[in-house]
Amino acid sequence: MRIRFLFITAILLANLVSCSSKNIQNESKEPFVKADTFDLTKYKRAYFAGGCFWCVESIYESVQGIKEVVSGYAGGSAEGAIYKKVSTGVTEHAEAVEVYYDPAEMNYETLLVVFFDSHDPTTLNRQGPDYGRQYRSAIFYQNEEEKKLALATIESLNTSGKYKDKIVTEVVPLNKFYTAEDYHQDYKKRNPDNSYIQNVSMPRLKKFQEKHPELLKKK
Repeated sequence: MRIRFLFITAILLANLVSCSSKNIQNESKEPFVKADTFDLTKYKRAYFAGGCFWCVESIYESVQGIKEVVSGYAGGSAEGAIYKKVSTGVTEHAEAVEVYYDPAEMNYETLLVVFFDSHDPTTLNRQGPDYGRQYRSAIFYQNEEEKKLALATIESLNTSGKYKDKIVTEVVPLNKFYTAEDYHQDYKKRNPDNSYIQNVSMPRLKKFQEKHPELLKKK
């Protein structure tokens, strides 16, 4: 009976800090500046999914050579994507990010290093307290070169013994990226006191930063 009680309590606590557990639309007190107000045409783009996009966005934004990161949805079978539906898993979309990077400062291989070293690519459809297909690990490639590099990286990591289990990251072509609602953009920066940000996003970001200080933007 006690074990069952502890198990139920753990689930409830996890749900309290999960990415999809709250009405978050009106939390932010900071204005959101859309990415398209900047000139991003000279930068390359890359697309990744590794759990809650609040976390993935803040990690990539901390890296030198990254000019903008947009939270959104990719990999779904349905036309169009909104958070209310994606968060239930019915559309098959993953929470994903669109990364704008300067090829003079950053290359795709390094983006893959950031990706694999900032989440657990061996957990199926789950990262931390967030579970479901919408939180899967995925790389959405745009061309054969990106596909080749992603698959080669996975093969190398699997044979290296770095992980106890095999990598389950999906490597699939990008069909369509849908930008998420404004209130999801720059969520960590605009909502620093949010319980999920405090308990999940910040520890995940700090863990990555401690692992790769050489990749971080100069303050």
